[in-house]
Amino acid sequence: MTDTAPIRPEERFDEEVVASYLRANLSELVGEGPLRFDQFPGGAANLTYRVSSESQELVLRRAPLGDVAKGGHDMEREHTVLSRLWTEYPEAPRAFHFCADPEILGKPFLVMERRRGHVIRAQWPPSYRHDPKIRARAAHNLVGGLARLHQVDPSAVGLEEFGRPEGFVERQVEGWARRWEAAATREVPDMATAAQLLAANLPMPQTAVILHNDYKLDNTMLDDDGNLVAVFDWDMSTRGDPLVDLGTLLAYWADPDDPTFLIFGDIAVTLASDLAKSSVIEQYAETTGFDMSNVKYYEGLALYRIAVIIEQIYARYAAGQTTDDRFARFEPLAPLLAAAAVAKLR
Repeated sequence: MTDTAPIRPEERFDEEVVASYLRANLSELVGEGPLRFDQFPGGAANLTYRVSSESQELVLRRAPLGDVAKGGHDMEREHTVLSRLWTEYPEAPRAFHFCADPEILGKPFLVMERRRGHVIRAQWPPSYRHDPKIRARAAHNLVGGLARLHQVDPSAVGLEEFGRPEGFVERQVEGWARRWEAAATREVPDMATAAQLLAANLPMPQTAVILHNDYKLDNTMLDDDGNLVAVFDWDMSTRGDPLVDLGTLLAYWADPDDPTFLIFGDIAVTLASDLAKSSVIEQYAETTGFDMSNVKYYEGLALYRIAVIIEQIYARYAAGQTTDDRFARFEPLAPLLAAAAVAKLR
């Protein structure tokens, strides 16, 4: 089964221009013969394409159509991290090239290596479907992958000056509140309440680590046996409080009694039935040694942030900037996530 599809009509580009650029700048990588392009259709934001030659496959990534929030969908940031992190963290695919010229592919883009495996979203791969041992292994490996990332020394990969860790959580709270105001298609009172609770209870960070900043199951790739093959989507990566990443993972790790299970479990796949959320926290704490006493704050922050991201995507659909019908279903999600965030923060 292929993981690519024909390029959606509104997301096409001038293939001759891109092929000429790749031949001129990455001749050894792209190999011989004509270049062919198709699309990885599963993502909900950045546009990801495959370029194939007779001997090679590479991946091109660029920001989505239309205006994007400042600081998001940053391909230059993603290239900076992926061109270095792979030496110490093999789950990070290697980035080879960054193109700043928006005339080539519509927006700046990066070229990175191709990995093979399963990006798990709405259904289990066949080997997982009836084997709880594989799903449990995948769950533990997903948590372990995050813990290992947070143990990478930034100076060992030339990222010691990356990001601004001081005041990181405070800037997150302020920044996502601004993004909500810019993206909101309706009033959601719980979003205002969550923003107030987040600002009033800022935690003291334990340390600063390399953050993925959107670490979750469908931003990773796993093989048939539940091993972690790759971690994708580093466009929001930075250095900062490690529990921001853990909070994100927990927000998506919907236990059946979580109010967000209807979003992240019932209509998708969840590893919560194979590894309880409490066990995720325990495994991560045991590996990293970090204090978990304030972890609910970080999960509340993540739920708030996810509500904003979903609203940003839905707003693009409502404005006609994408015809992907999946995004029509996003309309009711921000209020549900906002209520869950308030519950965690209280």
